[in-house]
Amino acid sequence: MVVPRRNAPKNEEHRPLGGGVGWARAESGPDGDWLVRAISGAQAQKTYRCPGCDHEIRPGTPHVVAWPAEETGSVEERRHWHQGCWDSRGRRGPTTRRW
Repeated sequence: MVVPRRNAPKNEEHRPLGGGVGWARAESGPDGDWLVRAISGAQAQKTYRCPGCDHEIRPGTPHVVAWPAEETGSVEERRHWHQGCWDSRGRRGPTTRRW
């Protein structure tokens, strides 16, 4: 008997989002509930500033986009993070802009 492989970790819920936003996973943390979408290097077309380290995320750099779970991914609420900065946000939190 062949059992299909489960790709998603059991503690994350995947759900489709409306409005052409794509797929995102739900994450809960001490800073609230978030929807998080992974962006591949091929999808990254613009330069963004990571709120975790205040450094640029250049085109071609894989990263994540996160927004509050109660939002639908509106431009005002989305933030682009380096994966490492997103993973460590509970220890460091967002920075204040230095320049």
